[in-house]
Amino acid sequence: MAAAPAASSSSSLLCFLSLLLLFSIISSTTTSVQVSHFHETPPPLPYQNLNFLASSSLSRAHHLKDPRTNPPTTTTTASPLFSHSYGAYSISLSFGTPPQTLYFVFDTGSDFTWFPCTHRYLCKHCSFSSTRSSPLSFIPKLSSSSKILGCLNPKCSWIHRSNFQCKDCKPSSKNCTQICPPYLILYGSGTTGGISLSETLNLPNRTLHDFLVGCSVFSSEQPAGIAGFGRGPPSFPSQLGLKKFSYCLLSHRFDDTTKSSSLVLDTDPDSGKVQGLSYTPFVKNPQVSQHPALSVYYYLALRQISVGGRRVKIPYKYLTPQPGGNGGTIVDSGTTFTYMSRDVFELVAAEFERQLQEIKYERAVGAEARTGLRPCMNVPHGILDGVSLPELRFHFKGGAEMVLPLDNYFAFVRDDGGGASALCLTVVTQGVAGERQLSGGPSIILGNFQMQNFYVEYDLAKDRFGFRRQSCN
Repeated sequence: MAAAPAASSSSSLLCFLSLLLLFSIISSTTTSVQVSHFHETPPPLPYQNLNFLASSSLSRAHHLKDPRTNPPTTTTTASPLFSHSYGAYSISLSFGTPPQTLYFVFDTGSDFTWFPCTHRYLCKHCSFSSTRSSPLSFIPKLSSSSKILGCLNPKCSWIHRSNFQCKDCKPSSKNCTQICPPYLILYGSGTTGGISLSETLNLPNRTLHDFLVGCSVFSSEQPAGIAGFGRGPPSFPSQLGLKKFSYCLLSHRFDDTTKSSSLVLDTDPDSGKVQGLSYTPFVKNPQVSQHPALSVYYYLALRQISVGGRRVKIPYKYLTPQPGGNGGTIVDSGTTFTYMSRDVFELVAAEFERQLQEIKYERAVGAEARTGLRPCMNVPHGILDGVSLPELRFHFKGGAEMVLPLDNYFAFVRDDGGGASALCLTVVTQGVAGERQLSGGPSIILGNFQMQNFYVEYDLAKDRFGFRRQSCN
């Protein structure tokens, strides 16, 4: 592999990053209704926070639907997983020699890992990060193992996939000093850009040299770096040679907490078997050759959705990837509220509204206008004791069924002005929260709010997704 000369890597890197930074600155059959109950009254959530999270979930859905583009010495590694007020979960990772530890958003909907980089890292509109007033940056000059990725390094093509060529280097060149071109990544809620490094990743019980990681010098609306756990050569699972990874998401009320659960990384497909998991196979999207960005996603074989025991009649074309890349269901830890395309959402919401009318709940129209969520219903006197609502259930290929507890699909909110309390369905679609119309890509994106207190397993060796409900505290 060709890389930038080690002796001049730090000075070249700082010079290049300065130029890049300057550039960035410029530039149904009815059955009896099954109900679920709140076992305890959760703290109310402000309308403003729900509105922000609904909007960010839709922005994330837009990105997912239309994206722009060393042998292990041990089998299992565990890292703490924290919930955050911005609606995502984070892990801490250490890069460099000596190690520098930073926080990363844990994201199964992307495949590239990057960190805020250099003292001059610029992040615009990042004030919603509650972990620190300004992002903690990786400093390459303090690491003896930092190397700028060379243009002829095969890993450069992992980032620049489409007809990539090194303009100033011939394939036969052995001394080419051209670096891998800068990257620019568009997410649903922001962007990031920088250059690629070959760096040492230090995990609790193993070390991986020459890990491809992004050194971002500018970002917008990113609360931390991102650890890409999706499919693809640059992803965390691919570079570590993982056979499976698993996690259990703590229940979060959109506040930062010192409590954590564990993200478990495993290179042995037969170790750490967990009892009681329901499995459904991952689905291959046949359109990935025409739409390479879709290859990053974990598609699930969702066959049916039921509300209160009644099947919602969703056309098959939305449940399965179709010609052109549309349709299908993916699971994404980086999305907060589950997204459904407009046609699917209207069917699900209509069934909820129909059953709520049957049990005499009053619509909270004001809450819907403020949060961007619907349906919402008034809760008399703000008391949840005895509240019963229709059950939401996802039915997958192979017979696996995910029955969501009420806390995972309804949010209890109270108007800051002292208005009536309400319960709102935490599923979003375009147009409800003021977002523009989305087209193409997955029809359903299962978000992390719906996965709270579920143990989930990505079995990459057997190409399947496992889950079971349990407390993650």
